[in-house]
Amino acid sequence: MRHRVRGRRLNRSSSHRRALSRNLVSALFRHGRVVTTAPKAKEYRGMAEKLITLAKEHNLHRVRRAVQMLGDKDAVRILFEEIAPSMKDRPGGYTRIVRLPTPRLGDKGQRVLFELVNYVPKASGEQAEQVGEEAEAAS
Repeated sequence: MRHRVRGRRLNRSSSHRRALSRNLVSALFRHGRVVTTAPKAKEYRGMAEKLITLAKEHNLHRVRRAVQMLGDKDAVRILFEEIAPSMKDRPGGYTRIVRLPTPRLGDKGQRVLFELVNYVPKASGEQAEQVGEEAEAAS
């Protein structure tokens, strides 16, 4: 019986789960959306939501707590400077999980789109312009 046993093991050791959580949530903050499996998204949604709530008030103590949880200073900077201000008036529910129609090719695992609620993807034309500008600047 699993009485009072919390969390999913995800067939990983505890250190591997901790690394997975840090990497998945930092990628979510950097890119706005991540394609992953349903159990992983459900497990680490709570961590992402807690970090966004933590970042709503910007002070040194909260920044240090976020760095301690994530271990990625760039993702913490994005969290405090971009994500938290855009979620200021929202009382919770900062992430969404959308099931994708096609399963993963290797093992038929259920894929999901784990994304921030206010995520707006860039149009393909804007990305092409940015790549062109970067190429011109490099030459």
